[in-house]
Amino acid sequence: MRSNTQRLSNSLPPGGRKRRWEATRWRVAFLLIFSLLSSAWGENLQLPAPGPKDTCPVCGMFVALYPDWVATVQYKDGHAHHFDGAKDLFKYLLNLPKYAPDHQLADMIAVGVTEYYGVTRIDARTAWYVIGSDMLGPMGHELVPLATQAEAEEFLKDHQGKRIIRFDEITLELLQNLDQGKFE
Repeated sequence: MRSNTQRLSNSLPPGGRKRRWEATRWRVAFLLIFSLLSSAWGENLQLPAPGPKDTCPVCGMFVALYPDWVATVQYKDGHAHHFDGAKDLFKYLLNLPKYAPDHQLADMIAVGVTEYYGVTRIDARTAWYVIGSDMLGPMGHELVPLATQAEAEEFLKDHQGKRIIRFDEITLELLQNLDQGKFE
């Protein structure tokens, strides 16, 4: 039986030994690229702000209307894609061929999310995410980014969150469950 779980670095469908090897190769490449870049990104990121006409490539919403939730991917050539929340950012990263077929993970120089308490942009890779809280984003149930584990634990308690997760734990299945109000 085929699992619907798809990790961020595994965008290839399961099936056959060759495909599993390709999936593993993609996962390793993704983790290596982001591990190397994350140390250069630092805690607070200087990313371009979305303009009034910038739309989320995943849902089409105008991103600037939701400054407390903005997430951004910046590419080597200077252009950026903005999102109305971390959930759509991860949908994009997990299915780059669908949302940005001419882009590659290797061309990304920064991936940032807006952390909840300070409303500042931080490296998405270092953030702590709370799911299942009473705090809804522009697209409903959201991955709420926090800068530290202590802040994530405090937010979890204060906002009836269900779980704290990290960047590498986020899958398409988890995002689909969030859209349905499921937090397992």
